[in-house]
Amino acid sequence: MIGRILRFFRRPEAAILDARPGDAAALAALHRVSFRHGWSESEFERLLSDRAAVAHVARANGGRGPIVGFVLSHRVDHEAEILLVALAPGERGKGTATRILAKHLSRLAAAGVSRVFLEVDEGNAAARKLYARAGFSEVGRRKGYYRKPEGDAAALILARNLNG
Repeated sequence: MIGRILRFFRRPEAAILDARPGDAAALAALHRVSFRHGWSESEFERLLSDRAAVAHVARANGGRGPIVGFVLSHRVDHEAEILLVALAPGERGKGTATRILAKHLSRLAAAGVSRVFLEVDEGNAAARKLYARAGFSEVGRRKGYYRKPEGDAAALILARNLNG
């Protein structure tokens, strides 16, 4: 009985939806919070308007709330590169990143993408864990790719085959 009552008062989980060019301002704001060098609203507008872009957002409160996460890829033929994955700090640990990435990969596969690549900072343990759970494995490394005040870090190049 108490479990049912608690579920009644719990907010619905974030809804995973297709991103639109009108989401550019929210994506830019979230990107600034998540990364050292944030992209501008106009950069996101341009990317989201590109026919080769595939993007999803996570909207809080069952889709009625603000954007709390996103993933953005660029497709070329049968390959895609995940350019960005960002999640609001308060949304971490709730499974939202896993859900948004799964939907995104499913959409890419449905569009005929057979292989997906991404780069991740070797020191980003949470992202590496997420990608490993999603079936990505390391296929390369770029030494000193990420410039940081505390010392440069390598970019790990990860890949995953889709559709078999």
